[in-house]
Amino acid sequence: MSNGKTTGEPTIEATETLLSHLIELRDRILRMFLAILVVFLMLFPFANQIYTFLATPLMVHLPEGTSMIAIEVAAPFLIPFKLVLLLAVVLTIPYTLYQLWAFIAPGLYKHEKKMAAPLVASSTILFYLGMAFAYFVVFPLIFAFFTATAPEGVAVMTDISRYLDFVIMLFIAFGIAFEVPIATILLVQMGATTPEKLASKRPYVIVGTFVIGMILTPPDIISQTLLALPMWILFEIGLILSKIMQKRKAERRAAEGLDDDADGDGPDDDPRRGGPGAGPRRGGPGSGGKTPRPGAGGTTPRPATSGSATASGAATAAAGASAKAASTATSEFRPLSPEEMDTELDRLEEEERLLAEKRAKKEGKSDQPADADATSTESPEPTKKD
Repeated sequence: MSNGKTTGEPTIEATETLLSHLIELRDRILRMFLAILVVFLMLFPFANQIYTFLATPLMVHLPEGTSMIAIEVAAPFLIPFKLVLLLAVVLTIPYTLYQLWAFIAPGLYKHEKKMAAPLVASSTILFYLGMAFAYFVVFPLIFAFFTATAPEGVAVMTDISRYLDFVIMLFIAFGIAFEVPIATILLVQMGATTPEKLASKRPYVIVGTFVIGMILTPPDIISQTLLALPMWILFEIGLILSKIMQKRKAERRAAEGLDDDADGDGPDDDPRRGGPGAGPRRGGPGSGGKTPRPGAGGTTPRPATSGSATASGAATAAAGASAKAASTATSEFRPLSPEEMDTELDRLEEEERLLAEKRAKKEGKSDQPADADATSTESPEPTKKD
């Protein structure tokens, strides 16, 4: 049996590639955390001022003589601390996305890069726009409504911890809701649907936006409507953009005469990403796999031999190779299974062993007469008399 039989263990090249990926991922995650830490340390001295700015939409609508309260002992310190930490995470989103992009970009095709970079940038901008819309438009309206509908004799004094949880929920809800155009474009570009099908489902989309607004926002009609209407408008914008992109793509392909896979350029030649510079693949020489059978996608070189056995073996191999090449020329290439590869390698090793034995016997016979002649021609040494 062949010594190169597959054992199921990863090859050295595969192990080194995996380790290099893990090391790079670790380095990029550390950079993300360092960026968050730096921004946090810069903002922490202004934690109380930042919280006051965040609470302004509620403070301006509180009745005279009332203010926000802290019902927990450590809340005056922990709540501004939590706010600054979350703000540092939000502010470093562009850098975080850049690190993720730098990690996965070498493994993407060129047409995927062209589409992914604008989508990542626009999704970040839309998330920030959603948060700004919540702070400057939604907060003043809903806080004015809540404080105005308070029963008589009830003093509205909100706890700072619950207020922070409330506004964070709205920030996330509106930030995600503003990603609707990106989701629409991605669905169309991936071929999951078409702009025409999405347009035909518009009534269901409208109902779905109000359902999502009801789930993500507090139980009041104002915040629900303020979330549903932007989602519907953004869906229409995404629909228009997807139609424009589809039209331009069709025009470009028609002008260049390309098919669907014409833009599928290979990934970058990055050895860490499995590109053309990543070394031998599984099943190729030097990858720990088996050598392909002659005629089934490649030919296996044989050692040079002499004699009639070598000539007959070469003739047989040439005939077999030509027959297999003729058969594979008209049939589709089929890779060898592990059992077939082991059988073929065993056969080749057996032939090489037999040829080596015959060659050794011939060399042994040719050496014997030469040794005998050398022995007979030697003259005896003269003996010395005492």
